[in-house]
Amino acid sequence: MKQAAARPKRRARRTLSLRGRLMLFMSLIVAATLLLVGLLTTRFLPRRYNDFIQRRLAGQCGVLAGMLNASEADISRRTPWGLELNPDFWQQVNDSIRSGGLDVRGLCIEVSDQSCLPINYIENLQPCLLHPGAGSGFGGLGAPDRDTQEARLLRAEVFEKGSLVRVLTTSSGSQQMVVGCLARQGQYAILVSTSLAQIGEARVVLKSLLLFVAVLLGVFAVAGTWLFSRWFTRPLTELSGAARQMAQGNYAVRVEPRRADEVGRLAEDFNQMAGEVAVASQLQRDLLANVSHDLRTPLTLIKGYAETVRDLTGGDAARRTEQLNIIVDETDRLSALVNSVLELSKVSSGTEKPQPVRFDLSQLCEEVAERYQAVCERAGYRLLLELPPSCPAYADPAMLERVLHNFLGNAMQHLGEDGVFILRTALRPDGTARLEVEDHGPGIPPDELPHLFDRYYRSRSDAGRAGTGLGLSISQAILRSHGCRFGVQSEPSKGSIFWFELPPGPGGGG
Repeated sequence: MKQAAARPKRRARRTLSLRGRLMLFMSLIVAATLLLVGLLTTRFLPRRYNDFIQRRLAGQCGVLAGMLNASEADISRRTPWGLELNPDFWQQVNDSIRSGGLDVRGLCIEVSDQSCLPINYIENLQPCLLHPGAGSGFGGLGAPDRDTQEARLLRAEVFEKGSLVRVLTTSSGSQQMVVGCLARQGQYAILVSTSLAQIGEARVVLKSLLLFVAVLLGVFAVAGTWLFSRWFTRPLTELSGAARQMAQGNYAVRVEPRRADEVGRLAEDFNQMAGEVAVASQLQRDLLANVSHDLRTPLTLIKGYAETVRDLTGGDAARRTEQLNIIVDETDRLSALVNSVLELSKVSSGTEKPQPVRFDLSQLCEEVAERYQAVCERAGYRLLLELPPSCPAYADPAMLERVLHNFLGNAMQHLGEDGVFILRTALRPDGTARLEVEDHGPGIPPDELPHLFDRYYRSRSDAGRAGTGLGLSISQAILRSHGCRFGVQSEPSKGSIFWFELPPGPGGGG
């Protein structure tokens, strides 16, 4: 005989908790941020800085070139010491520097003629790779002993190409950017330069700080994520605990919504779900209790009389017929009880919901009253109708018809000596429709009034009467599903009035 191979148990997958995922996610964000800072420090920052310096040098070169092009007088003259700028033009340059049009801070600016010899220079840069022997000065004379071969080559390149952008680097690592342009239709060349030592120093400082920043950000990220994850997951942990309690049968558990966000709405939905589950569980228990309690007696009678017919009275036709009639009566009672229990369960659980429409309540009352005419004529009862020509209402007419039958059937069982019961409707000024069923019976004691609509409750005066005891409970469930006000007014020996009021509904009112 073959044996089925045992299936291996599936191991539960080990995954990070939500809190762990949040901390991992924040750690990755911090790592990505530090990587971005490192790239900016080592790659992008120097490039962007050099672009900025180049634009600044080109702008100052353009300002001085514009001044040279606009000057009508000779801008240079020969002196015993060589060429120098015309004092009048130099005064214009001086005025432009003072007004901010020409910014010479940290720059070395020089002008040369086509012989590639310097005419004048503005030296605000120390040390300067183009003029290492020159001191800081303003409008200094371009003496040959202060010139360098590197500077002459750069001037020659400007005259040849019309412009120049170059970064000079010494063996010690010092850097200087030079930008050149032509002026006065190519008669003069302008070189503007500045040191790039600042960006190198900034890179060194940033690199030294990067490790410290990484550690600091890591500590803050871990601490902040731990606190945030604790705050974020706390309501979820409470929801999880409440769900476990509900799974163990505690349907009264609730979770307090602490926030107005998605988690708070989840807590509200959980509470609503717990309430619905509690109602369904109670209905289930009630149904089982009803079935076990109320079906036991008729089933026992049916079985007992059936066995009697089978074993004892099979040959006695009269007794057999009598006992079979009892079986039929108990079967009818059992069927009515089952139908009532199912109807009450459907209405109470919300399975059967009202489908409200606009209709005439007076017309519905007339149609229902016609069904009682034959019964009243045989029994000598009188059903009086006090109905206005029209009584508009907004409700489910089929469900209200069941309520009306329950009220009228209850009244017929409690008629007074006159045998009269009354069905009336009225329309209030605010659009509310009121229905009353009145009898002139013995009335109801005050201590019994609060319990009339309870399931299976029977007044002491109803002992032994036919019925399931669920009619008023079904009516109560239907009226509550409509949002109606309802009740009973009664005094001993003065009869009773069962009533309900239907709200106007959308678009209604007086």
